[in-house]
Parts: sequence; structure tokens; C-alpha cells
Amino acid sequence: MASEPSRPPSPLSHPDSPNLFPMGYLSSLSLDRLVRDEGSEYANAFTLLDTLETFWDSRMDLLQRNISRRKDNLKMRAELALNDIFKGKHPSPDVLAENFEREVAKLRLKVSTRMASLGAAWQSAKVVRTREKISFFFGVMSLVFSALLFGLAPQYVHMSYTIQLLYLLPYRYYSYKKLQWHYFLFDLCYFVNILNFIFLWILPQSPSLFVACYCLSHGAVASAVITWRNSLVFHDADKVTSLFIHVYPPFTFTVIRHFYPGADERFPALKELPHLHPWRALLLSSIIYLVWQLLYWKLVYVDRRKKVESGQRTTSLYWIINKPGLIGSLLSKFQPEDRALYFMLGQFDVPPVFVLYDSPFWSGAYLLFILSVSVWNGGGFYIEVFGRKFERELEALRKELAEAQSKSQRSSPTMDPSEGSEPVSPLLVTKPLAGEADTNPVVPAADSVGLSLRLEEAKKDQ
Repeated sequence: MASEPSRPPSPLSHPDSPNLFPMGYLSSLSLDRLVRDEGSEYANAFTLLDTLETFWDSRMDLLQRNISRRKDNLKMRAELALNDIFKGKHPSPDVLAENFEREVAKLRLKVSTRMASLGAAWQSAKVVRTREKISFFFGVMSLVFSALLFGLAPQYVHMSYTIQLLYLLPYRYYSYKKLQWHYFLFDLCYFVNILNFIFLWILPQSPSLFVACYCLSHGAVASAVITWRNSLVFHDADKVTSLFIHVYPPFTFTVIRHFYPGADERFPALKELPHLHPWRALLLSSIIYLVWQLLYWKLVYVDRRKKVESGQRTTSLYWIINKPGLIGSLLSKFQPEDRALYFMLGQFDVPPVFVLYDSPFWSGAYLLFILSVSVWNGGGFYIEVFGRKFERELEALRKELAEAQSKSQRSSPTMDPSEGSEPVSPLLVTKPLAGEADTNPVVPAADSVGLSLRLEEAKKDQ
């Protein structure tokens, strides 16, 4: 049985809008309007890819807000530093301006560096989104194209399977090698896919190989969609690849057995197999499975045992035990030294393939059931995982806007008519000379709590 780890692998953007949304933006956002105006053009355009971009843009907006807040903090720290330097002194305007310009230059350098980093991250996010869109396109087109081939030219289904296999297997090796997950490639599903390739293009006249490929493709490989929770998530190339490896083999051999015109001419092995003998099928499948299992045991649990035990490499057994699920919970009840044996025994399963072999109806129903499970799992990913993640980001944005509004209201003092209307930095406030009265004090309209407190201290000193 194959181990295909699921990686729960990614909001409304307006390029010309300012960094901060207006207060109450989310409360008046057109989500309610989308419900009311179901026939509007905007509601019809709100597709799945728009949701993906909305999710990412909300995160970018949060980053921009954090940068803006850091910018204000740096400016305030610069002013406090100047106050500490010139406390108790009366610097000349030229010295004051020079020091202030120096602090502003430092602030601009930090802000520009931060913005450059943000721009690089944005470009990287664009690349990621483009890759997901490409994966979504090819995933949907592969499904549609396979359905068209099945209906119009079933004799080419095995060619489509081969072409996609020659691309997706090297891609899977490359991506898993970078993650140090390449021990997953020793699992049964990849072994069966290679056997299928050998039968289709090297040994199509071998009845024994055909029986083994047919039984294992409809057994351990197809049932892995259920046990390993494969999901039809089109924008995730890894999930699409996992689903292809488990669904396309039984689909291909079902087409060859029941819907391929003149199949016995292209695959001479079918001439000797008008019917499938259950015990012979079980024996041949068991022999192939035993050969793979011995090779797997020697390669993973003997030759590379230290790497597996040290955690440098991840295997199917380790993954399924540490992943919530029925199989993992059952295996965790056994002793650690016995888990590998029970895991190997539990991987081999052969459904009543003699029923599928003789019935096109039940073969189609079986494939439809397997695909329906993957569609259900994919819907759960989009709604439960992705939807809740997007909801958490929106909730965080709402809280930030509420805190910013509350902070702004607390930090804006009510000005008397006699007070000046133009804000003045506390750095420029000087004490009056001895004997003079301060008849026209200037109090700035502060934008933050810290600035208001410093202004109040300046007034007390005057």
C-alpha cells in the first residue's frame, strides 16, 4: 500500500487602495451583498481561484499593517532618543534639525529594506499562485480528457496512462527527494505502477503478469485512496499525483478488460483469460506482493534501519502511526517491534476481483466509488481546512482593525478652541525664558497614546 502524505501545502486585493482598509471595511464588505445580489456580475465571478487569491492578499495586507506599525514605532523611538540626548539642554535649531534628519534617514533605510523584503515575498507568492493555477488547469484537463478518451477512444487510455506516468513519477521523485521523503517511493503502489508499465509495453503476452497487475491495481492500490485519504484537490500537484497513482491503474485495466475494442489483439494475454480463477489470482498476487515485501524489508528495515530509527528518513509505517486515523490507532496498540510485521500483513488485500473481472457494471461502480471517496476528501479539504484557515485570517484582520480604531479614539484628545490646530513635534517645544509667560502654548493633536503623554509632560514643564 502506498503512503501518500497529505500536506495541508495556500483574499480581496485592490492595488490602488491604501495599506489600511477604512474602518468598518470588513463589516460592510460585500459578502452580505453577494448573498443579496445573487445575479450580480461580482457574485458570479467569485470563483475558487478568487478565494485563493483573497486568502493570500489578506495575509499580505496584515504584513503591510505590521510594517506600518513598525514604522510608527521607529519614528517614536527616534523622537524619544532625541529627547534623551537633549534633555535639560537647549540645542540650536540647526543641531536639532541635523539630528532629526539623521534619525529620519535611519528610519527610511529600515523601512525601505523591509519593503524590499516584502516585495520579494510578494513576487514569490505570485510564483506559488501561478504554479497552483497550472496544477489546477492540468488536473481538471486530465480528468476531462480521460473521460473523453473513455467515451470516444478507449484504445488510447493506456497511452494516456503511460504518458502521465512518465512525467509524474520523476516529478514525485524530485519533489520527495528535496523533502527527504523518497523512502515513500519504495511503497507498493509505485512497484505496481512499474509492473503495469512492463506489462503494457514489454510483456503484453504474459497472462500471469496481467492477472497480478489487474488484482493489485484493483486491490491494494485502489483501496489506498480510502486508507490514505487521497483527495481530489486540483490546485495541489502533490495530491493530484497521489490520486493519479492510485486511481489510474484500476481505470486503465478496467478499460482493457471490458471496453477496449480488440483488446486480445493488442494484449495477447487476454486470449488465455476468458475468466479469472480466484485461487490462481490470489496466488499470483501473493507471490508478487511477497517479492516486493522482501525487497522492501531488506532495503528499508535492514540496510537503512539506522536512518529510519534516527528520524532522518520517513517511511509509511512512521507516517501512518503519527497521523490521526483508524489504522494508526490500531497499530499504536502493538509493541513497537511488532508494528512493522502487522503493517505489512495489513497492506495486502484483494477484493473479489473475479466479480469485477466478469462484470463491466460492477467494475464501473467500483471505480466510481473510489473516485467519489477522493472527491469527498477533496471537498473536506477545501471547506474544512482551507475555508477555516481563510476564516481565521479574516477574524485576525477584524480584530486588528477594531484595536486600531479603539486606539485611535483613545489617543485623540479633545482640543479647546484656544489650542492650536497644527501639530507640533515635542522636540521643537522650548521652555520660556525667565520672567516670560507662556501665553499661547501649542498642543498637538497626537495620533498615539505615547505622544500624548510626552506632550502633557512638556506642558507641565512649561
